[in-house]
Amino acid sequence: MQLHLSSWPEVQAYLERSKAILIPIGSTEQHGPNGLLGTDALCPEIIASRAGDESGILVAPTFNVGQAQHHMAFAGTITLRPSTMIAAMLDWTQSLTRHGFERIYWLNGHGGNINTINAAFSEMYHGITFSGFGDRSGSNHPPLRCTLRNWWELPGVGELCRQLFPVGEGHHATPSEVSVTYFGYPQAQKSVAMTPKIAPVGPIFDAEDYRRRFPDGRIGSDPSLASVEAGAKIVGAAVKAVISEFNQFAAAA
Repeated sequence: MQLHLSSWPEVQAYLERSKAILIPIGSTEQHGPNGLLGTDALCPEIIASRAGDESGILVAPTFNVGQAQHHMAFAGTITLRPSTMIAAMLDWTQSLTRHGFERIYWLNGHGGNINTINAAFSEMYHGITFSGFGDRSGSNHPPLRCTLRNWWELPGVGELCRQLFPVGEGHHATPSEVSVTYFGYPQAQKSVAMTPKIAPVGPIFDAEDYRRRFPDGRIGSDPSLASVEAGAKIVGAAVKAVISEFNQFAAAA
């Protein structure tokens, strides 16, 4: 069930049976020569959409721009300041809690978002008081609870990715994440020659340093291994895990 494809009476009816919602969150940044700029937002979106279709979980629109400053030397990348991202997450959460949502499951697709997402959670829990959000001491409403899950850390998913790609998985522009996007958007598959076949690894200090060290954007990966078939397997495992985790989170006391 998609929030943005639902009417307000449908959302109100959903709230009568569940106070939990899933928000895919990611980034818009380069993913090498054959990876889509939206990869880190599309992966959690694809997984969440199918989980919603299979189980009735309510899925919010994707928060699709995040912390990507270190990719800004590559055309098309869009990034937010940490303070802007935190403020936007607070506004999204305020809106949802105003309607009665009490459990928000954030399904993340970008490692660079993790620190900022957790900082946003701290802001949410800090006791800010305004209508529908924050400090509810003395009220009859349970407190807001948020949880963060990186899709590649879902039970069984990491192991599957390593089985599918024992060599060349790497750290960025990985064949597993590219496979998920190719499964969701098979028309967007790209065949690009990459040299070396497996990209080097190393540290990242800033955007220009990143471009100098990793000129095609990959880190330790061979995304030419990506396939629709591999993506289908990864998405299948991730959907199963998300449904289980979300339902447990929604039901937690």
